[in-house]
Amino acid sequence: MDGYLSRAPEARHAPSPGASFGTLPVPARVLDPGMGLAVARRTVFRVADGEDFGRVADRVAAGNMTLLGEAADPAEQARLRNAIASGALITSGRHLQHGDVGQPGRNMEVFTNCSTANVSFSLFYLLLNGSGVGRAYDDELVVVDWGQAPRLLLRLDPAHPDRPRTRADLHRFGAEFGLLPWGTRLDAFSEAQEAEVRDWISREFLGDAEGLPPGAIRHEIVDSREGWGKAVELVESLAFEGAADRTLLLDFSAVRPRGAPIAGMQGRPASGPLSLMRAFVNLRHQVIEPARHRAADDEALQPWEQALLVDHHLSVEVQVGGARRAARMASKSWRDPGILRFIRAKSEGGLWTANNSVMVDAGFWEGVRAARAGSADPWHRHALAVFDEATRCAYINGEPGFINGDKLEDARTGDAWRKPVHEDGRDVRSARYRADLAVPLLAELARRAQSARFPATTNPCGEITLHVTGGYCVIADFAPLFACPAGLDTVTPGLVPDELAAEWDARVEDSVRLGVRFLMRANTMDALYAEEVRRTNRMGIGPTGLHEWAWMRWGLDFEDLLDEARSASFWAMLARLSAAAKDEGIAYATELGLEAPVTVTTVKPAGTTSKLFGLTEGAHLPARRQYLRWVQFRGTRDGTGAWAADSDPLLPDYEARGYPMRVLRSFPGMSVVGFPTLPLIQRLGIGERLVTAPDASPEDQYRWLALLERHWIGAERGNQVSYTLKVYTDRHDLEAFREMLLEHQPRIRCCAILPSRPDHALGYEYLPEEEVPLERFTALVEDIRDPALHEAIDLAHLQCASGVCPIL
Repeated sequence: MDGYLSRAPEARHAPSPGASFGTLPVPARVLDPGMGLAVARRTVFRVADGEDFGRVADRVAAGNMTLLGEAADPAEQARLRNAIASGALITSGRHLQHGDVGQPGRNMEVFTNCSTANVSFSLFYLLLNGSGVGRAYDDELVVVDWGQAPRLLLRLDPAHPDRPRTRADLHRFGAEFGLLPWGTRLDAFSEAQEAEVRDWISREFLGDAEGLPPGAIRHEIVDSREGWGKAVELVESLAFEGAADRTLLLDFSAVRPRGAPIAGMQGRPASGPLSLMRAFVNLRHQVIEPARHRAADDEALQPWEQALLVDHHLSVEVQVGGARRAARMASKSWRDPGILRFIRAKSEGGLWTANNSVMVDAGFWEGVRAARAGSADPWHRHALAVFDEATRCAYINGEPGFINGDKLEDARTGDAWRKPVHEDGRDVRSARYRADLAVPLLAELARRAQSARFPATTNPCGEITLHVTGGYCVIADFAPLFACPAGLDTVTPGLVPDELAAEWDARVEDSVRLGVRFLMRANTMDALYAEEVRRTNRMGIGPTGLHEWAWMRWGLDFEDLLDEARSASFWAMLARLSAAAKDEGIAYATELGLEAPVTVTTVKPAGTTSKLFGLTEGAHLPARRQYLRWVQFRGTRDGTGAWAADSDPLLPDYEARGYPMRVLRSFPGMSVVGFPTLPLIQRLGIGERLVTAPDASPEDQYRWLALLERHWIGAERGNQVSYTLKVYTDRHDLEAFREMLLEHQPRIRCCAILPSRPDHALGYEYLPEEEVPLERFTALVEDIRDPALHEAIDLAHLQCASGVCPIL
C-alpha cells in the first residue's frame, strides 16, 4: 500500500537493549498530584487505564511492538514496558494517548508531534490529527492565489441537530460567530439581536440546494478528518487552477453534531459542523473576496499573506475542536519584499495561531553588522531594516524569532535539495488520505523547493528540522533521573556509590537505545508523507528533567553546569548518550532494512511528559520557585452561567474543588484551570542553589544552549534544542536586547525569546506560567480541596525553605 514503509525482516540480527530494566513487570511511577494527574486525565488516561500509569505503559509498549508483527521480541516489549512505567522513557504525549495493540491499523499522523506542510489542506489535515505543523511562507514557495477560488456556498440541512432553532441556540451561535458583544448573556439577548442573528444565518447558509447556476460543483463533506481536509483541498486546487468564474456548494449536513463522541480520540466530543462552517465563512469574507479585488501590485494580500490568513482561520477551528490545541510555525525568508509585513502580522494583524519566525542565514547577520558599521549596500540596509523591525516587535511580544536556516541539518548537509520531484502525487498519499485534485499543485511546489534558498524549516517548537514540502518527525523524551535503580529518597545528591552510579548510567543508556528503536518502529506506519519518511527515517529523542538529573547524580546546579571543567562528567555522559542514540539508529535501521535516520537527537519542549512527574521541561530551567500553571480545557459557560453541556467534565470537578479557572475570550469555547505548582527539583533538596529562569542571565542561557548543541545534538544527525529564553525588560532596554541577539543568536541554530514584564502588560489573555508570591500561593493551596495536592506540596517545608518558617 502506498502509505506504508517496508516491514521488519523476520529474523533479528542483534540482541535488543534494555536488559537493565528486566522483563518482570515493575510498579509504575506515581504521577505528580494536581498538575500531573490533571494532564494525564486530560490527554493520556482512558477509562480502562484506571488512572494507572503502568497500564498506560502496558498498552503503549504492546502497540509499538505489534508494528513488527511476528518478528516482535517479547523480551524487548517487557523491557520497553518497564522503561516507560518507571518514567525513564516517557515517550511523548501522542504515544501515551494513542498507543495500543491497534496501532498497526492507525495512521502515523496521530503519533507524530512534528510535521510541515506546503499547502493549506495538508496543514489542516495534520492539525486535525494533532500534529504540530510548520510552514514556510517564502514567496518562492507559495503559488496559490485564493482570489481565483470559486464562489463559495455553504449548506447545512435544516433538519441537522446543530442548525440553530431556539432562542438559546441563536444566542450561542451569535456569541461563537462573533455576532454579539462579548459577554452578552441569554437574559440580555434582545429581540433585535435575535433577528439579526437569524438574518445572518439565512444570508450565509443555504437550507436547500435549489437554483444553483449551471456548472456548479456540489461537494458533500464526509464526516471525518479526511473529509474535512478534502473539502479544503477542493477549494485550494480550484483556486490554483483559476476557477473564480465557477460556483462551489459545500454541504456540511453529514458532519456529526456537536458533542458526539469521536472514536479515534477516545470518545472526546466533536465540534460539529458549525465550527468548520465558521472557517469557510472566514475564508470567504476575510481572504477570497478581498483577494479578488486587490490590485496586482498591492502590498497587502499577496499570495503568501493569503496563505497565512487561510491557515490561521482553519487552525482556529482546531484550537477549539478537542483535547489538543493547534500548534503552528510560520516562517518567511528575510530576503522577501513582504518580510516587514510578515513581521507585523501578529502584533498588528491579529494572527495569533502560529509562532512566527524570520528565516535567516550568515549573510543576514553579516549584513546587519555591515549596515550598522555604515555600509550602504542595499542588501545590508535591508538586513538591518528587518533586524530592527523584528527586534522592535519581539521586544514587545516575543515574535518573530530568528531561525538560522543555514545551520539546520538538512540544509547544512544539502540533503534537502536532493529530495526528488514526483508528478504523481505520491508525496501526499496514505491509506486514509490521497491527494488527487492537488497533484499538479504539489508537483509545482516540489520543483520550486529544489531551488529554494531555504528548503527546510522547523516544527512549531523549533526543535525539529523538516523539508518545506512536507515531512514528519516522531519524537520521545527520556528522563535520566527516573532511570535511577534506587529510590530517590535514598540517594544523597552528588554522593552516589560507584556501583549504583554504574547501574544508573547503564539504565539511562538503555532507555535511550530503547527509545530510538521505539521511534523507528513508528516510522513504519501508514503515513501521509510515507515517501519522505522512507527517504529520511527522521526521529528525535531527547532528555527532560536535566537539572534534576544533574543535581541528584552529580550534585551539580545550573552554575556548575556552565563550568565545563567542574561538570565534565555530566557533559561526557551526555555525549556518550548522543553517540549511543545515533549508533543504535544506524544499527537498527540496517536490521529493519530502512534508511539510516538523517536526524536522531533533539530536545523537545516536553511539556506534557514533564508535567506528569513535575520535572523541569526539556532543556528549560524551572520557571519559578512556585507558580500557577494554566492548562486549557474545552468548555465554556452557557447563558445562565453554568457549564455548557458539552464542556469537559473535569471543569466542574476542578471548580468544585476550588482550583482557580477562567473562561477565555481569545480561544472561543475554551477555559483554563490554574494548578499550583512546586517543581520536583525543589522537593529534591536543592534549596538556595536553585537557579530559576528569572535568575539566570540571557548570556548564561545562551551558553547552556551552545553546550547542549555541542554535546547532545552533536555535529551530525542532530536536530535542535527547543528553548524559550525569557528577557526581562526591566533589566534590558531595546538596544541592549538587540545587542544581545546580535552577539549570541548567530551562534546557535534557533532560540525563542520571550520578553517578560508584568503579566497584564504583555497583551496576552493568560500566560501558561503565572508567578505567584509565596503568601498567595499558600492561600491558593489551602483553599483547594485536594488531599493529594496537599501531600505533594508541603507548605510548612516550603515556608521554612523561604525563610518564613511558622512556629509549630
